[in-house]
Amino acid sequence: MPHIKSNSPPVPEKIKKELVTHGHRRRDDYFWLRDRNDPKVLSHLHAENEYTERILNHTKSLQIRLYREMVERIKQEDVTVPYEENGYFYYMRYREGREYPLYCRKRTIESPEEVMLDANEMAKGHSLYKVVGTYVDPTDDVLAFIVDTTGSRQCTICFKRLSTGKVLEDVLSNASERLAWGNDGKTVFYSTNDEMVRSHKIMRHKLGEPVANDAEVYHEEDSAYSTYVKKSKSKRFIFIRSESTLSSEMRICEADSPDGVFRILRAREPDVLYDAEHAGDRFCILTNDSARNFRLMEAPQESPAKETWRDLIPHREDVLIEGFEVFDDFLVVQERKDGLPQFNILNMKDKKGHHVKFPEESYFACIGENRRLDSDVFRFYYTSLSTPLSTFDYNMRTGEMTLMKETEIHNYDKGNYETRRVFAEALDGRQIPISLVYRRDTRRDGTNPLLLYAYGSYGATVNPAFMPEIVSLLARGFIYAIAHVRGGQEMGRRWYEGGKMLKKKNTFTDFIACAEFLIEEGYTNSKMLCANGKSAGGLLMGAIANMRPELFCSIIAEVPWVDVITDMLDADLPLTTLEYDEWGNPHRKEYYDYMLSYSPYDNVERREYPSILATGSLNDTQVTYWNPAKWVVKLREMNTGKNIILLKMNMGAGHSGASGRFEKYELAALKYAFLCDLMGISE
Repeated sequence: MPHIKSNSPPVPEKIKKELVTHGHRRRDDYFWLRDRNDPKVLSHLHAENEYTERILNHTKSLQIRLYREMVERIKQEDVTVPYEENGYFYYMRYREGREYPLYCRKRTIESPEEVMLDANEMAKGHSLYKVVGTYVDPTDDVLAFIVDTTGSRQCTICFKRLSTGKVLEDVLSNASERLAWGNDGKTVFYSTNDEMVRSHKIMRHKLGEPVANDAEVYHEEDSAYSTYVKKSKSKRFIFIRSESTLSSEMRICEADSPDGVFRILRAREPDVLYDAEHAGDRFCILTNDSARNFRLMEAPQESPAKETWRDLIPHREDVLIEGFEVFDDFLVVQERKDGLPQFNILNMKDKKGHHVKFPEESYFACIGENRRLDSDVFRFYYTSLSTPLSTFDYNMRTGEMTLMKETEIHNYDKGNYETRRVFAEALDGRQIPISLVYRRDTRRDGTNPLLLYAYGSYGATVNPAFMPEIVSLLARGFIYAIAHVRGGQEMGRRWYEGGKMLKKKNTFTDFIACAEFLIEEGYTNSKMLCANGKSAGGLLMGAIANMRPELFCSIIAEVPWVDVITDMLDADLPLTTLEYDEWGNPHRKEYYDYMLSYSPYDNVERREYPSILATGSLNDTQVTYWNPAKWVVKLREMNTGKNIILLKMNMGAGHSGASGRFEKYELAALKYAFLCDLMGISE
């Protein structure tokens, strides 16, 4: 490792590595950074962090101010709206100064509180501690809780007897993030991971028995699929679901007979996705079979073969069905039309429906906690870029809507901010939605700093939801915008399909079109336009850095997946084989050539790049740490300009970063100080 001068960036050793595919040769001088067991690799990552610390040292006071602002907006003593299940009211409570919640319940709203789990106590001794799921057994006396202490998605399932407060000896390791209880209160179904962190086996554990005796219920041998368990809302069935990008399959077993045999609900078929829920004497099934935007169907409980499936809500070209919630007398369907979510409330007796209306032109609404089948009240969440997360209860019989809680944000008046929805024209004429938020006194004179965010992969929709940390940018004159580019599913399934595989470049050109539109419309200018994306959105950042570097002042690429070709050729990496239907299989020359044409790492060339801040996490199994590490050093090597290129590597976390309630704002403060400094904002 060469000596790092105080004012110089890390310069790793260059070791020539030739990679040959389809007769094509690629050279990778930094391939060796993949070996995390090499002391030189860890030394280099530490040197990168030290360099970033030195370069941004003059922003330290601004970082501290930003962090304090963000934390002070959060109500320290807070509680979620309780939901009812099996005679208890469950909620989470936060205590002042604590990073993690308390998981609580009461017999009635007026009853004394029972603290089931204090995550703050459990987290002691861990630098990262995430409770990713809690499940109370049917007897209401045993809490199963799933924790991740590394960020690698290799979780541990623990059990606590609530009547005594004792944590049981049963510990299930290398588990995924879901489980399901059998109705006997002793049987637990859970999934385990293979060496690629693919959830591949469903196991059955008997509480109190040795883990070595756990029975293998199902093994998903196809490496393109992962598998998990869930319990029906009716508590009647245990579901095993196997899924790939384009196909799925479900197995069912009576929860009253947890030692019974699982039977296939519908055998997997190419390009057919489905998911099922149970209520009354029927299964409700969401599928894309002969329905690009999905349709909702029902089947009798006793004979749910696909020949018996009947339409409840047929396919519509202009409406995407995203999900649903079953009740005894009603069915709530979460839909998306013209890029905006809506709820279709269907009365199951007369099959008549109506929609819930929302006030803002850009917003997000989603199904909340609805654990009771016999309820007439539907709970949902509502938010926008200017409206904090709000919990509503909607009476499906009367249409009465009750605001149960709007998250309290200190030092914030939503009346001072405006949200808008505008459209940019893509290269092929498609209209791309953009969600915006800014102070009401903002003038469109082209002099505003603007942060443009996007994701654009896996059919994931980036919803315009409130983020308390963004207020710190808005208060300093920034405009915040989300480009709803293709590859997401905002405008239906076609929107997703138009930004994947051999159409992936639409994601990048859509983002560029949005950036150009915002400049043309006077929201900002190229010297004040900043871009941000995470994970697959980091791939987008890498692509636009190569395609149009002059269009952006700065780019923040968080855990960016930028070494596309090398990673997708390596079947030993987590997620690779699972994602051939998303990106293509580069072992086929057609896909190799196309992916090579946009792979950010492979397309870095000698030119002037904007200022770039990349982040990574050493324990990340979704985007390996070497992606940003290799990319940053290659960018520096090829950059002909003087703009800074930095890497911030979290040495103890995974893909999602810090786990604490307030810890996450430390990185946000660093990112925003980086942006403000470039804009000449020091306070």
